[in-house]
Amino acid sequence: MAPKQRKIALMGFRSVGKSSLTIQFVEGQFVDCYDPTIENTFYKNINVKGQEYCLKLVDTAGQDEYSIFPHTYAMDIHGYCLVYSINNLKSFEVAKIIYDKLLDMTGKIQVPIILVGNKNDLHLERCVSYQDGKDLADFMKANFVEVSAKEHSAVTNLFQTLILSIEKHGLSENNETSNQERHNKCTIA
Repeated sequence: MAPKQRKIALMGFRSVGKSSLTIQFVEGQFVDCYDPTIENTFYKNINVKGQEYCLKLVDTAGQDEYSIFPHTYAMDIHGYCLVYSINNLKSFEVAKIIYDKLLDMTGKIQVPIILVGNKNDLHLERCVSYQDGKDLADFMKANFVEVSAKEHSAVTNLFQTLILSIEKHGLSENNETSNQERHNKCTIA
């Protein structure tokens, strides 16, 4: 059976660790220096419950409350990682705003999302409690996990959990059908 193709966007405030999470997951290494991302795309094959997936990870530029998202963030995206840093309250507040904008942009009442509290290795600097993260995820009807890209703590688990959420929401079959229809059509210009 061929791998299922899934496209995931990582979104969140600047310097919350979106790129670090992605690189840790894809390459197994932690990048210590901060280099602001414009947008990068990474690929990773992963097996979840016996099914192979080829993930296309879109590591987006940091967003804030005034960001206007390109329409590409709604097209052919199967799921979203909304990332905040547990030691940055502003990043948590921006995650709420991004969530609202995602719903507006996609025109849906619910999309597969995992809310990710990153940098849980900085527990002494914590200003967003685990319970606050969990409560926001419950409000979003999203999965929730706290991770550390630096310590490779729960990073793979977050992507596996999001894949299961995507499958549960049934978006995979709908998008696969539309993708197949698109590829089977001939356009003459």
